[in-house]
Amino acid sequence: MIFHIPHATRKIPAEVRNQFLLTDAELKRELLAMTDAYTDELFSADLAPGDTTVIFPVSRLVVDPERFADDDAEPLAKRGMGVVYVKTHDGRPLRRVLAPDEKQALLDTYYTPHHRSLSDAVDQELNAAGMALLVDCHSFPSLALPCDMDQSPDRPQICIGTDNYHTPSDVAELLVQHFRAAGLTVELDRPFAGSIVPVAHYRRDARVVSVMIEINRAVYMDESTGAKLPHFKDAQNLVVKAVRCLKEYHTGRSMKATQSIQRPWSNRRSHIGPSKPRTTVSQAVRQTQAMMAIRRQLSGNQHEDGGKP
Repeated sequence: MIFHIPHATRKIPAEVRNQFLLTDAELKRELLAMTDAYTDELFSADLAPGDTTVIFPVSRLVVDPERFADDDAEPLAKRGMGVVYVKTHDGRPLRRVLAPDEKQALLDTYYTPHHRSLSDAVDQELNAAGMALLVDCHSFPSLALPCDMDQSPDRPQICIGTDNYHTPSDVAELLVQHFRAAGLTVELDRPFAGSIVPVAHYRRDARVVSVMIEINRAVYMDESTGAKLPHFKDAQNLVVKAVRCLKEYHTGRSMKATQSIQRPWSNRRSHIGPSKPRTTVSQAVRQTQAMMAIRRQLSGNQHEDGGKP
């Protein structure tokens, strides 16, 4: 499995700090609002041999790896939040005007190598297993930021992002059942939709499965301070069990893909198409029954108004 973790760090390299117009205090506030804090810890707590994490090394305020490099192709560029942000989450100026070579240097230093690493990880898993499962790992604030496209106030605790080519319906169903069995509210593609796939494979290779898991930050952290909540470990364990269910699913599909490679005369698509993981789903329910207490722990925190960025 491949874990793509693009927005977990608050790191602003010293050599680019002078590009930002914000004071240190203002920058700290912006980082608190925009960082998917602790997603590296939530999703990489139970890595197995063969798993790969692709973690973006700097803050998304420096470069956002989940934007198109060409602003003409990036819808959020109109809001000043293309691949290189020029506006804050609430529309204030973030950066001084960059010379073209400065922007290109950011892409060459951070964006391009990251996407090369992601594409290489997918290729390696395809070569090893005949399939690749990519998990796009995110979190989101409990109240919509001014920059968000979806301004609905009733945000779920879990959002599963899908792609109609790269996300089999049973993958989404597996995750929805897992998190709902733990007592959490779950929605598909709301408030955020889609899941990343390297350009070289996008809509070209159905062996690449991608799904996004977005966790409401109120589930695991104090949004006013950025500190972990006392039950952070419970949320982490819930993610670990979701990942284990995905691994069981992926292992089954990889075995079928390998069989199709070994039997080139067979109908390959029939071996790599989605299968109904009935056993896996029931295991997800059993595994998460012990986590029902998290609902009581989270419900009180979910409705607190203090500290939303």
